[in-house]
This record gives sequence, C-alpha cells and structure tokens, in this order.
Amino acid sequence: MAECRTLFAKKLHDYGASWRILRPASLTDQLFIKAKRIRSLEIKKETLVGEGIRPEFIALINYGIVGLIQLEKGYVDEVDISTEEALTLYDRHAIEALQLMIRKNHDYDEAWRSMRVSSYTDFILTKIQRIKEIEDLHGQTLVSEGIDANYMDIINYAVFGAIKLTESESTQTEDIEGIRE
Repeated sequence: MAECRTLFAKKLHDYGASWRILRPASLTDQLFIKAKRIRSLEIKKETLVGEGIRPEFIALINYGIVGLIQLEKGYVDEVDISTEEALTLYDRHAIEALQLMIRKNHDYDEAWRSMRVSSYTDFILTKIQRIKEIEDLHGQTLVSEGIDANYMDIINYAVFGAIKLTESESTQTEDIEGIRE
C-alpha cells in the first residue's frame, strides 16, 4: 500500500486531483479498462506497450480508492480539493480497505494465498459488472451490497494480485541467483 500511495501522491503532483471530475460510470469504465488489460495480458502472455500486469493491479487499487472518495464527495466540474486533502481521504479509505481485508482474512483463513492470480482478475471483472448493474439500477438494489463494498473488494483482490506477483518475481530472482552460484 505504501507503493500505491507513493504513486498516487506523484500523480497528484503531476495532475492534481483531476479525477474529481469523473462521474461514477466513467470511473467504472476506467476500472474496467485496467481489469480487461490484465486479463488480456494473462491470456496473450505478452505486452506490446511494455508495462506488465502488476502496474495495472496498482492502478486498480488507486482507482478503487478514488471510487470510494467519489462516492463520499460526489463528482465536480472543477477540481475542488488540495493535494493534502486528497491524501488524507486516500489514507482513510486505504485504512478502511485494510481493516476489511484483515477481517476477511481471519474468516477465510487467507484462502487468497492459494488462489491463482487470474482468479483475482476474474473476480475484479465480476465486481465491476456488478457495479455497472447497480449504477443502471440507480443504487436501488434488493439484497446486494452497494458500490462501496464492491470497490473495497476490487481494492483487496488487486492487493492480493500485486502481492502474489511480487512474491513470484522474488522467487524467480532467487531461482536465477541460485543457478548462477
């Protein structure tokens, strides 16, 4: 999460809180684009742009937190918050997502560690589809969790993906260094 926050702060420096202009459907589409790219790279096994899967999981984490902020504050026509306020909001929602992850990890016994990264991608795409349906229903669901719960799940699945990819990169590096010795 520190890596995600650092990137978020750097982008705030470069662009300000320009994401405050995003309406809910546009934010959902941005999440969709990132998740679809991950799925495409998983299937094709190559990238022509040069960026891999892990940066897209980081983007999903940050856009998920942006989504939570937008749900709280609504969208605007002009940027209305400072970098400091944006980071404060970011930190609060990141902590909420972490607390949820800790509670779920307890109940699910860290099952995510045995899952495939591609499953996280599919679950994220499913959550995005659910958000689209809830948006189409103008939030009037009968039994479902709201958009915020889906954003939290997207954040957490993306965190799992980023962690697993980091661990696999670390293992591959250790294997290569072992071969050299």
